[in-house]
Amino acid sequence: MIYLDNQATTRCDPEVVSAMLPWFSEHYGNPHSEGHKAGDLAAEAVENARAAVASLIGATPREIVFTSGATEANNLAIKGAARHLARQGSERRRVITVATEHKCVLESVRDLAAEGFEPVILPVSRDGLVNARDLSVALEVPTALVSIMSVNNETGVIQDIETLSALTRQAGALFHTDAAQAAGKMSLTCASSDLMSLSAHKFYGPKGIGALYVRHKPRTRLQPLFSGGGQERGLRSGTLPTPLIVGFGEAARLAQKALSGEGPRLEGLRAQLLKGLERLFPGLVVNGVQAPRIAGALNLMFPPGYAARDIMAALPDIALSTGSACSSAEITPSYVLTAMGLDAKDAARCLRLSVGRFTSTPEIVQALEEFGVAAREARRAS
Repeated sequence: MIYLDNQATTRCDPEVVSAMLPWFSEHYGNPHSEGHKAGDLAAEAVENARAAVASLIGATPREIVFTSGATEANNLAIKGAARHLARQGSERRRVITVATEHKCVLESVRDLAAEGFEPVILPVSRDGLVNARDLSVALEVPTALVSIMSVNNETGVIQDIETLSALTRQAGALFHTDAAQAAGKMSLTCASSDLMSLSAHKFYGPKGIGALYVRHKPRTRLQPLFSGGGQERGLRSGTLPTPLIVGFGEAARLAQKALSGEGPRLEGLRAQLLKGLERLFPGLVVNGVQAPRIAGALNLMFPPGYAARDIMAALPDIALSTGSACSSAEITPSYVLTAMGLDAKDAARCLRLSVGRFTSTPEIVQALEEFGVAAREARRAS
């Protein structure tokens, strides 16, 4: 198997696995247990990991709240912030997001309509970028919160978070960004955000663990999603999974260490893959090509006559996808691509490929050979 679906998830780095293993069976204390060494060791490990995750985005450890992943973090950020403001008597009822956001963000925003909030979904350009003027116009109505992702999970397009956040703050609204696809892959700072969501498995950590950055000064306040023992400063109850958190912290440390060298290597692999595919499929189009994108991401529209699902079926030994892993079971075309102006037929010819830390040059060569076989067979069939 040649794995070219690193935007869906990444392989857990062997160093991350090694760091986690002792916390499953050797050091298995509850990090919330006080008064004995087993609990103290687990608590210390959690706090060390919290500091590593905070360092990755320039936050302080107290600003990191562990969650089960970015989906929970996004729900907590959007619903928690809006509900807290409403409880405080705020008249701000508008919640703004973007048509190409992850579904958990879109659905969180839409869910708030039942609670008296006004969801506003902004359009994007052909390259997937938000127009700052559109946001400014939307902010003319008193707004509670704006949620715009740092990097799109299908195209890899990078939004201008600094500019969009500045407009939001000038209007007196909170700014949240889903940074699951950005963290560990590009230089990232929480300075422009009030809330930021992270997910370990997007940068070589374990699945099932994520975090929400919650700004401390000036303090961003949230209403918890559910009741319990009041862990994580009362924002996210439940016993913390020490092994997963240790893995998250190790993944953050490795990512911070590798950041400067990993990007150029991935750009080289992506360029090699794209050049080969352009030779095999004349007329190939890169979606979002005019926008800044993270190093390993490619979203491609194949020429007429090549259906994305047919190409995938012809390449059983290559892992790639038609779009978000959270929506891949759907038959409908990618809503991200249609929001960027592609019609259903065009979107049905699109594939997402993404190289990562463990992708090698020989794998790119082999993948191109297999794509070549698929292209020749498709031409003969037509």
